[in-house]
Amino acid sequence: MTAAEAVGSLVTDGATLGIGGQTLGRVTMSLAHEIIRQGIKDLTLVGCSMSMSMDMLVGAGLVRRTECGTGNLERIGTTMRWRRAIEEGRLEVEDYSHLGMASRFLAGSLGLPFMPSKSMLGTDILNKKNPHGRKAYELIDNPWEPGDPVVLVPALNPDVSIIHTQKADRMGNVVIEGFTTHEVEMAKASNAVIVSCEELIDTDDVRSDPDRTAIPYIYVDAVVVQPWGAYPTSTYRYYVQDEDHLRRYQSAARAGGAEYDEYLRRAVYDHATFDGFLEREVGSARLDELRATMQTLL
Repeated sequence: MTAAEAVGSLVTDGATLGIGGQTLGRVTMSLAHEIIRQGIKDLTLVGCSMSMSMDMLVGAGLVRRTECGTGNLERIGTTMRWRRAIEEGRLEVEDYSHLGMASRFLAGSLGLPFMPSKSMLGTDILNKKNPHGRKAYELIDNPWEPGDPVVLVPALNPDVSIIHTQKADRMGNVVIEGFTTHEVEMAKASNAVIVSCEELIDTDDVRSDPDRTAIPYIYVDAVVVQPWGAYPTSTYRYYVQDEDHLRRYQSAARAGGAEYDEYLRRAVYDHATFDGFLEREVGSARLDELRATMQTLL
């Protein structure tokens, strides 16, 4: 599908949206742009270390709650639109550790109601009052070792998840190269999954080396072929992150107001597609530089 078709048919107002990627790597930028372009609102975003895609959705006023381990751009700084929305009381937030969130997706993928974990013990996360009255965890004793505390975290089954990856075939078999995150369990736990990819490969290539398939087609509802779909973050083997653009974004996100609205206009609203943004706001010369830099690192 095109991004517009996939988002329009699978992402709805009020959905719980699983966010793939990790800080500055394989962030679901093209699909986030499309969700913003279509104005799909009242979203709950869930993930481990959510990044620029989450921040833009929050900055566009489309998010009512997040459940995650953190929101940041690594050395570039925290996700400022998310931070400001929390500080101003405009966003519901449920905090977990990264492992806590990954465990919730694992429980969802296995059809279990919860997952036991040692994560978050000894932290103030377990002392925080849940803002929406829903129990966020249960603290119990290990039934076989009294006095040994265990945290039970609730299963998480997103309505739809968005993931960017290196390769996929037309059936929806997904190849993820480089670092791995919570995405495999998140996809298996989700009611629907949209995958954008740098490259569409032949199904015979998938069958010839099945061990490379991270997410099988049975979990994937739409494949969107979108080279540079994680820009300005990186995609291993294809391109490095554009730190100049990330810093420009961070400056606008920190400023907020008219400056941030202008960023959204130039990045999203002025273009019918993500390719239009890349062509007019980034340019082929800059993209070639990022690709060449990645090749020197391989």
